[in-house]
Amino acid sequence: MNFHRLATTALVAAGSLWVGAVQAEETVLWWDFLGGGDGVRMKQMITDFNAAHAGNVKIDATTLEWGTPFYAKVQTSAAVGEAPDVMTYHASRIPLAVSQGILDKITADDLSKMGVSSSDFASATWDAVTVDGKQYAVPLDTHPIVLYYNRDLLKKAGVLGDDGRPKGMGSRDEFTATLQALKDAGVEFPLGSVTADGNFMFRTVYSLMCQQGGELMTNGKFLTGDNGDKLKNALAVLQDWTKAGLQSTYTDYPATVALFTSGKAAMMINGVWEVPTMTDLAKQGKLFDWGAVEIPVVFDKPCTYADSHTFAIPKNQGKEMSAEKRAAVLEVISWIDKHSLFWATAGHIPAYKPVTDSAEYKAMEPNATYSTLTSNLIFDPKSPLAGIAGPIFDVMSNHFVPTLNGEMDPADAVTSITEELNNM
Repeated sequence: MNFHRLATTALVAAGSLWVGAVQAEETVLWWDFLGGGDGVRMKQMITDFNAAHAGNVKIDATTLEWGTPFYAKVQTSAAVGEAPDVMTYHASRIPLAVSQGILDKITADDLSKMGVSSSDFASATWDAVTVDGKQYAVPLDTHPIVLYYNRDLLKKAGVLGDDGRPKGMGSRDEFTATLQALKDAGVEFPLGSVTADGNFMFRTVYSLMCQQGGELMTNGKFLTGDNGDKLKNALAVLQDWTKAGLQSTYTDYPATVALFTSGKAAMMINGVWEVPTMTDLAKQGKLFDWGAVEIPVVFDKPCTYADSHTFAIPKNQGKEMSAEKRAAVLEVISWIDKHSLFWATAGHIPAYKPVTDSAEYKAMEPNATYSTLTSNLIFDPKSPLAGIAGPIFDVMSNHFVPTLNGEMDPADAVTSITEELNNM
């Protein structure tokens, strides 16, 4: 199925802010941090947008380095009025950006002009782009972690269900038994995890905290009440899997992907953004029969950590945006969101519900299978200390790696993490 063609045609009937407009072409300066498969797909969408808006609006796009370099450049550029007109932004970084005064608010009038409303998005995703009741971005997607699996190895070990999905996804004991069955069947690594990178493993650990009803921050304080115990429980189960030889040890990100794609690891916890890797290898005949599902319910309820790529408008100091320019920016955001079916081929779950509710999206696998997890999401705490490449990640990362690899007691890790976080 040609999802690029579908994505560029299926929503034409939704209209455009610029249909019938007669005016000079507006150039919208765009910054993103999208590399790899993400970057390829977004560049195609920008090309499609420019073709559809020739003579009216043109995106002039620049891709910058992901993470701290991107956000540092946005901050310094906005302070001197040299930031772009629109940019991609992680939802988790919005509280910090608001405290820095570098994001413009998205108003009710803006939403009306774009033809979108809060009801078009999952409540958790919409909430993630608000601070103190004010909106600062429009979500493009959610990109959670999922469980990738090798159907051939699971079938051989007797842990593939009749529905083609892994057995034992409902409790810690069940999933541990599934991992043990894979090990007993001779699988070298039942589960591949990025255990050498605590920043990445924050996603898994925080998911398991949430599955217990835990939260990292309460009223500005870290790990209050029994939340420390819930963090300890999350770390302990992951450490137990490592000690039992059920999970890969000291594995960095590339090595984790390699373990899975080579067939050495039967399952892998990773982001949905690795879907293109699997899809491309499968097309080349270089991959086994694979799938991806929501991570197992290890504790009390389903819950998965996610972040969201969003579109934000920088607040350029001393540089007022004209009404014509803002209309062009709103058209860019609206059009990309409404044509995000093609963006879904990068593995991400489009945030705009009319896309994920479409028959075309529901035909995409494994995307449609794991997209149901959007009702079970947890985002970062709303704090300037949170977010991708933020200080919370760094503090916790320093303790996650030795703990998950069996060299630090989970209770000791929680004590140190709590002290360091609250000292920030």
